[in-house]
Amino acid sequence: MKKSRKGWAAASCVFLATSVVTPDAQAQERLLTVAATDVEEVDALRRFNVYLTGYTYWDNTPPGSAEIARPVLRNKAGGTGTWQSPITIAVGHRIENGRQTLDYPAGTRFYLPRLQKYAIVEDVCGDGATPQNGPCHSGYNGHPWLDIWIGGKGVSAAEADECARRITAVQPIILDPPRNLPVQKGEIVGSGCKVYG
Repeated sequence: MKKSRKGWAAASCVFLATSVVTPDAQAQERLLTVAATDVEEVDALRRFNVYLTGYTYWDNTPPGSAEIARPVLRNKAGGTGTWQSPITIAVGHRIENGRQTLDYPAGTRFYLPRLQKYAIVEDVCGDGATPQNGPCHSGYNGHPWLDIWIGGKGVSAAEADECARRITAVQPIILDPPRNLPVQKGEIVGSGCKVYG
């Protein structure tokens, strides 16, 4: 899918969704309003399932680049998956009255147990004048759709695509995670596209 609008770089979602579902905005809003003393409820709201895909150096916009739309820690997609160097992740967005709004704000951190990596929102997934009508914003089978940078500059486009397929799945994620979770450090493609659990 092509993904650019007025110079915004955007991630490529490898698989297309077949149903239109709104991301779990109610849970996000509830998380912001829960009393800080209710640790169990906060913890439950921070853990949910997403549909995770991967985008590569070869299918980014523009192709053959690591350009990102919303730099936070770096100017290009990257990261090793640690808390200090989380991997760039792209999220759905919408454009209304010429204003772009991300489904999760730039700088939002996640932890992906299946990849044992931390990630940070630094890019957008979706294209055209109304990306809110596309799968990255509308979700996949009731789950928010996120697209993580997997790298791939040092391998062929076919190898990078195979890695993206391997990590694609509905899987758990933790929003605003603690800093001490297990990490397998390194670029996703460069570390063999390993999945855990």
